Amino acid sequence: MNIREWLRPVLICGFRPFFVLTAASACVFMSVWLWLLMTSTGAWQPPGGNLLWHSHELLFGFAAAAIAGFALTAIPEFTATREVTSNSLTVLAMMWLLARLAYVLAAYWPSVVGLWPAAMLNLAFWIVLLWVLGPRLWRDPGRQHLSFAWVMAALAALQLGFFIAPLLKCDPMAWLRAATGALMILIVVATSRISMSVVNGRIEEGRPGAVPPTDRYLARPPRRYLAMFCIGVCSGSEFALGHGNVTGWTALAAAAAMFNLLSDWHVGRPLWNRWALMLYGGYWLMALGYAAMGAAWLGAPFTPSVGRHLLTSGALSLMIFVVMAMVGRIHAGLWLDRRPWLPLCAVKLVCSALLRAGAGLPFAGVHSTALLGLSGLLWAASFAVYLCYAWPVLARLRCDGQQGCASPLPE
Repeated sequence: MNIREWLRPVLICGFRPFFVLTAASACVFMSVWLWLLMTSTGAWQPPGGNLLWHSHELLFGFAAAAIAGFALTAIPEFTATREVTSNSLTVLAMMWLLARLAYVLAAYWPSVVGLWPAAMLNLAFWIVLLWVLGPRLWRDPGRQHLSFAWVMAALAALQLGFFIAPLLKCDPMAWLRAATGALMILIVVATSRISMSVVNGRIEEGRPGAVPPTDRYLARPPRRYLAMFCIGVCSGSEFALGHGNVTGWTALAAAAAMFNLLSDWHVGRPLWNRWALMLYGGYWLMALGYAAMGAAWLGAPFTPSVGRHLLTSGALSLMIFVVMAMVGRIHAGLWLDRRPWLPLCAVKLVCSALLRAGAGLPFAGVHSTALLGLSGLLWAASFAVYLCYAWPVLARLRCDGQQGCASPLPE
């Protein structure tokens, strides 16, 4: 079998190549970071240092791959347009891979070249992604889902700012912090529709024995818009004003808005299923993350990284994991996986986030490094387990007689 035939199943729908890249990159990036953290060899030093590489690649490598996989699958469905071609998926996947490689190789080629190849490849990735999906969103009647394009464009601009910052003698990390806020907004945008399908029992309504669909849960736009606005204000304040009292209060406002958004979920029995609870837990981690950052900026005895890792290692990672587990089954023609590995991995991700946050608290002391290591291992292991269970689905042709990204046939 040649490589084209081997890759053909992976390229029949947008989620397939990018969910593989998401899970694989989670394992590789975290393993490399733990190795760098636990050793002092200094054998590899990309421009800006290892910490900058770690932060950038988990946001614009790991998370960007997940965004691409979800968007390339969901947006054609939302807009009732044709599915993305395998050629487009191949180009996007190659750009993503080359961008990751370019950042690694930046440690070895002349400093005058530096991160510019990585910058150009990353920017090209976003441009092609928007080129493929933007017209569908713009032509959609009512343009209900155009916010996806705006958030992806904002992420592209923030990533470009990250690469330009050293030339302007600015802090590149400030752009990554702002990108974290954009990703939190994207979570609120993307999961509002998913959560209504999950909590109301509609995601598996054709499956025998499924809970009859209800309309008890509604992701109310005013609460959602308020949460997005407060998160945007907090990110803008941190970027423009730094880590002062004003930014602290805006972070607490974002936390309050997220707690307010959580009240939509309190609908009784429909909330108590694994899928709804995992999404609900992601919103809790987001609210707690902003609350912790606000407290830190207002004088609490710990650093803002405690809250920021609740956002990234916690909310972002858990939401990515849950969406991959759902989209990667439904759009492969299968019903949701009910085996215990999935909630166990979700619990491991939550524990990982809490351990990482705990490593930044005063009581951690000499145990901080051990907590960091354990947190990283749990986090990487969760995505490794996902890859093991999902690979047979992602890498095989459909066997239900349907094509592309179609949902399962009613049984």
